[in-house]
Amino acid sequence: MYDYITGKISELNPAFAVLDNSGIGYMINISLSTFNEVSKRPKDEALKLFVYEAIREDAHVLFGFATKRERELFMMLISVSGVGPNTARMIMSSLTPSDLEQCIASGNVGMLKSVKGIGSKTAQRILVDLKDKIKGASDTLLNNDRAPSAVYDEALAALTMLGFTQQMSQKALRKLLKENPAITVEDAIKKALKMM
Repeated sequence: MYDYITGKISELNPAFAVLDNSGIGYMINISLSTFNEVSKRPKDEALKLFVYEAIREDAHVLFGFATKRERELFMMLISVSGVGPNTARMIMSSLTPSDLEQCIASGNVGMLKSVKGIGSKTAQRILVDLKDKIKGASDTLLNNDRAPSAVYDEALAALTMLGFTQQMSQKALRKLLKENPAITVEDAIKKALKMM
């Protein structure tokens, strides 16, 4: 199995990238998250995409990711019964990796159901199968300064229920947890409210 492919971008659109590596063009399916990341880079710069190869009877299909974490999430998704690579890519295109982690960790069925092609049963199955695998993954948002994910998750849920955007709430909570990893949920919410 390939781990990554490095090459210059010869073609790029929101659905796939073609990487030229030593005269061979690799067509690699990508998510919108990866497209957004890749499109910021200079076109003549060598690009490294972490890949997953889906082997079917009729084709070998490559899926590429800007980060190893995005590939890990993709592989977790396809481990769920009924979720194939294209469905997983659709989820990864609709939610950023950090939003997907938060969605699974907090059991947010509604957010998963908002993805085109994801019904109630599939959303529930994803949450049940992946909740334990994702637990603690929100700590990576703190740049390896590990903090209790339960505090982060509960405070984030409370702030979004109060009407604040997820992005604003995440930014405030990351800052607070980085400064004080032992903060309580109540204090995190109160201090975050003052910051917004």
